[in-house]
Amino acid sequence: MKICGLKTPQALEASIAAGADMAGFVFFAPSPRDVALAMAAALGQQAAGRIAKVALLVDAADDAIGAVVAALKPDFLQLHGDESPLRVAEIRRRMGVKVIKAIKIAARADLAAARNYSHADMLLLDAKPPRGAVLPGGNGLTFDWSILAGNVLDRPWLLSGGLHPGNVAEALHVTQARGVDVSSGVESSPGIKDLAKISAFVQAARGMGAA
Repeated sequence: MKICGLKTPQALEASIAAGADMAGFVFFAPSPRDVALAMAAALGQQAAGRIAKVALLVDAADDAIGAVVAALKPDFLQLHGDESPLRVAEIRRRMGVKVIKAIKIAARADLAAARNYSHADMLLLDAKPPRGAVLPGGNGLTFDWSILAGNVLDRPWLLSGGLHPGNVAEALHVTQARGVDVSSGVESSPGIKDLAKISAFVQAARGMGAA
């Protein structure tokens, strides 16, 4: 289970206390969840040995990725842009960090793209953003979960997109996902995490056996 878009010590501590497995930190300037490298370094130290750290990047250049890796020391890089399978393999090799590749889903046919990313250690299935959207994720949108029925991916994956404490149990029931990712669904306003919602989300997902 991953709580994404953390940018304060309090939100990170709430995620750890709730029992989340992964803490996600966004490095994408247009996002209200963007975190500065200095803060990322501090949060990385707070998280070390207590929760897995995930750095979310969008079509980033090697120098930018390297700076994030040096500051946060992440366990995973989450690539949330239009990175090709070749680029994913290249980043994984150059940075020496495991990779989560986000796949944008709107229709069953979109799942075919997931099977191309053989070098990704994990996949994240997220709702495709609306045309013209600034953010590639974290828009609070769901997709038709029935798309995933009967589709077995060949590597671990997380379900994302519009999840919140009130619908995560249903999402897990429909998709049989083993893990989930949430960002806007545990916020009081864009980029501001609600500590009580974090706890409620983890409890609801854990009740369905999610990781």
